[in-house]
Amino acid sequence: MDMREETVRADSDESRTVLVVGASRGLGYAMTAEFLDRGWRVIATVRDPSVGSPLKELADRADMALRVEGLDINDPEQLAILRETLADERVDILFVNAGITNHRQTPIAEVPTADYVELMVTNALSPMRVIEMLQHLVPEGGLLGAMSSGMASITNNTRGNEELYRGSKAALNMFMRSFAVRQAGSGRAIVLMTPGWVQTALGGAEAPLTVDESVPLVVDVLVSRLGHSDLEFLDNEGRVIPW
Repeated sequence: MDMREETVRADSDESRTVLVVGASRGLGYAMTAEFLDRGWRVIATVRDPSVGSPLKELADRADMALRVEGLDINDPEQLAILRETLADERVDILFVNAGITNHRQTPIAEVPTADYVELMVTNALSPMRVIEMLQHLVPEGGLLGAMSSGMASITNNTRGNEELYRGSKAALNMFMRSFAVRQAGSGRAIVLMTPGWVQTALGGAEAPLTVDESVPLVVDVLVSRLGHSDLEFLDNEGRVIPW
């Protein structure tokens, strides 16, 4: 085999692995299915892999291409166990899909403290813990990413509302910015993705995009950033979102 053939094989989708954290439903599940359709090997996490779910059914059909692991991202002990479980893995893309919302129309000063803490931990702190704890799985040329939101853009916030959710995703963006500074020179892309307004449990039925319309675009963007080494906040067409 000559060098060119070897390089082609090394760069083929069949030799690539993605770790999708938060894949039980919605965008995370659809991303798992999309990567599998493209020939990638996928490691996907759910809170309880023993419970029957569409992801478990997908794993049964995936002929060993899909590995399902358990993780509640808000539980540091479970994250430590997953780190040990995946110690021998190397992944091209580590992507954290996490997002909940509450008090959608409540001014931030009126949000109960417990609800504020729950949402900020789930949407901002826990994704960063996952990335910090599992980043060693991603070599130079790979990608570390998380699902952000167009609502995280301070520049584009001209409507208000969703104050707590906006703030949690803006916090995630800021934390990733700091992480990127600490990781300068690692040779890995760091991407915050906004999938658009999508018909999910969070996005609602009135959203203009279906999951099937959004997710292939999201995956296209992530794959296109492999080999880069900068921090970007991008939409599902690869356009830069203002911070």
